[in-house]
Amino acid sequence: MMTIDASLVTRLIAAQFPRWAHLPISPVRFGGWDNRTFHLGSHMTVRLPSAAPYALQVEKEQRWLPVLAPRLPLPIPVPLAQGRPGEGYPWPWSIYKWREGEVATHAPVTDLSAFATALAGFLVALQEADATDGPPPGQHNFFRGGPLTVYDGETRRALEALEGRIDTDAAHAVREAALAATWSGTPVWFHGDVSSGNLLVEDGRLSAVIDFGTSGIGDPSCDLSVAWTFFHGASREVFRAALPLDEATWARGRGWTLWKALIVYAEVPGTDRLEVEKSRRVIEAVLADHERFA
Repeated sequence: MMTIDASLVTRLIAAQFPRWAHLPISPVRFGGWDNRTFHLGSHMTVRLPSAAPYALQVEKEQRWLPVLAPRLPLPIPVPLAQGRPGEGYPWPWSIYKWREGEVATHAPVTDLSAFATALAGFLVALQEADATDGPPPGQHNFFRGGPLTVYDGETRRALEALEGRIDTDAAHAVREAALAATWSGTPVWFHGDVSSGNLLVEDGRLSAVIDFGTSGIGDPSCDLSVAWTFFHGASREVFRAALPLDEATWARGRGWTLWKALIVYAEVPGTDRLEVEKSRRVIEAVLADHERFA
C-alpha cells in the first residue's frame, strides 16, 4: 500500500505550489479513508486519493462544486487548486479551503429534528439544481444513483452468510421491494454518501456538507440512508416528511441502506467491530420501516 504522509504532501506542494511551501502541513483529525486529508497552513487542506478508483473523483469535484455551491443553502467544499501526479504519487489531487466544524459522528447535535430539517432542505435544493451535463452513475462514484441491481449479488451473498443471525426473510422482502420500485425519473443531483462523517457541526447545528466524491446525477434514493444510519424516532419522521419523495423512492432508499449494512454486518475481514454492531441496528431499523410502510 502506498504511504501517503505529510512528507509526501510537503514535496508535492514544494514542487507544484511553491507559493505555499512555507506553510505547515499536518494530518487532519478524522481525515477519511478513501482520501487522505492534511492541513495546509490554517486555511487550506490537501486531499489525496488513496487508490485509483477515488482518483476519478478529483476532476469531477473541481468541475462541479463551484457550480453547485451558489444553489445550495449550506456551504460545501471550495476547490482552490488541482495538483498533478508527482514525487512518486500517481494521481491528481486537490487543495481546498479549510472548513471549520466537527463531523457529526463525533460532535454533539443540539436538536436532532432541527438538524434533520436542515439536511432535508439541503437535499431538496441539491435535487433542484440544474443537472444538465452532470456526471451519470459510473466507476467514479461506484454507480451511486444507478439501479440497485449493481449490488444485488453482494446483497444476496451477505444474506446467505447471515442466515440464522437476522430475519433473512424480512430482509429479502426489503430487497425485492427495492428492486421492484424501478426508478424512471429525470436525473437529479445527489450527494451519494450522506453520512455523519460528511456532515459538519458548529454550535450543535448542521453547518456544512462535505465530500462529494460519490456525487452525480440520477436516482436520489441513495441519499436516504442517513434516515436509518443517523436519525431515529422523531428526527427520522421529520426528515422523511421534509423530503418530497414518493414511496417507491423510500423503498429504494431502504434497499441501498440494507445493502451496505448487510455487507458490513457479514463481517468483511478487517471491519471495525463497532461498525458491525452499528450495521446490526441499521438492519433492524430498515426492516421495521419496511414492515410499517410497505
